[in-house]
Amino acid sequence: MRQGAALSASDEGQTAEGLSIGDLSERTGCPVETIRYYERAGILRAPPRTASGRRVYGEAHVRQLAFARRARDLGFSLERVRQLMRLVDQPEGAREEARAIANAHRDEVQQKITELQRMVSQLDAVLTECAAATGPDCPILRALSEGAAAALPDRRNPSE
Repeated sequence: MRQGAALSASDEGQTAEGLSIGDLSERTGCPVETIRYYERAGILRAPPRTASGRRVYGEAHVRQLAFARRARDLGFSLERVRQLMRLVDQPEGAREEARAIANAHRDEVQQKITELQRMVSQLDAVLTECAAATGPDCPILRALSEGAAAALPDRRNPSE
């Protein structure tokens, strides 16, 4: 079906009211389980249901899901996606708040890039040592065993 075309009861995967979850998944490229997760997480508004309990999605859901996917592709956390989506419906002052959210995210991305560059430097050093090594001793394993990588940042982040 063309995007923006009127829905009819005869369209595959669709009801007279809208799209099935499978059709929404196909249309957006988002797996069904992710759609359900986004509903539970408050990213995607809960759709109305038919009398039999089947979810029925509309064009607003397609737009919400596309927005969320683009934001996630840029690395925004689910909480920030929720904040940004809330701003879509509140145009007054939205630009300033959206810019603040995006700037904070950009700063975090830049910090991660710096950490990754530090990791590359450390790996380059140990690989150079490995290439020059003679004998059975492995400089890579020794560096890891001796804590040479202790300066690496803790990659665990329970809030993500």
